[in-house]
Amino acid sequence: MGKADLHVHTRVSDGIATPEQVVDYAEHATDLDVIAVVDHEDVGGGLRAREHALRMGYMVEVIPGAEITTLQGHVVGLFIEETPASFRRIESTLEDIHALGGIATIPHPMSWLTRSVSERTLRRLALIPDRRYRADALEIYNPSPAGRQSASRAAVLNAHTLRLPIIGGSDAHHLAHIGTGWTRFAGRTGQELREAILAGSVSGEMSGYPSLRETGLVQVIVGLGWGYTATPRKLAKRAARR
Repeated sequence: MGKADLHVHTRVSDGIATPEQVVDYAEHATDLDVIAVVDHEDVGGGLRAREHALRMGYMVEVIPGAEITTLQGHVVGLFIEETPASFRRIESTLEDIHALGGIATIPHPMSWLTRSVSERTLRRLALIPDRRYRADALEIYNPSPAGRQSASRAAVLNAHTLRLPIIGGSDAHHLAHIGTGWTRFAGRTGQELREAILAGSVSGEMSGYPSLRETGLVQVIVGLGWGYTATPRKLAKRAARR
């Protein structure tokens, strides 16, 4: 069975490490077959990470993507090479991700610790017959504080109502967190992972986050400050380029 961490951030948004450092760590310090680099509002980190993995001839495969802020919370687009626009209705973002050939997942669902899709919105999306406007998977196994806060409630809602494939991802912003949440699938490659998600034949698992001592207090403080400004910084840069 393959093992994939589907939620990793880099310095391109609010992570501490560069895309290259993230890939080096995943290759040499984890047993992951696939990682998804999904920086906030920017596929650039994922594209850089994939290029580095290919250039180095690494075994770990990188899926480019982005975590997009919608009016109803965060949505992750996997397997995309363009960045959808931010701060629109969630249906528009889901449609864009699918139009780009991507897979749309809901990270840390129902969590009040970060911008998350609410139970009300999840129930509403579940009633839409057109799959272009629906999520493809739900991230239940996210060991970050934001993920743990709502995981049990989201799992119950999914079992009774949503019935989406369940995935795992670390939501890593520090190297030591990579691989602490993961998705199991038949195969080892990104393409096999994609097929497994769409077929609903995936499962999630997680371990605990490393301690504050293991992560480093300074890195945590820097990461928090960087994280609070990630989306505003991205949007300001995008506006300046126009």
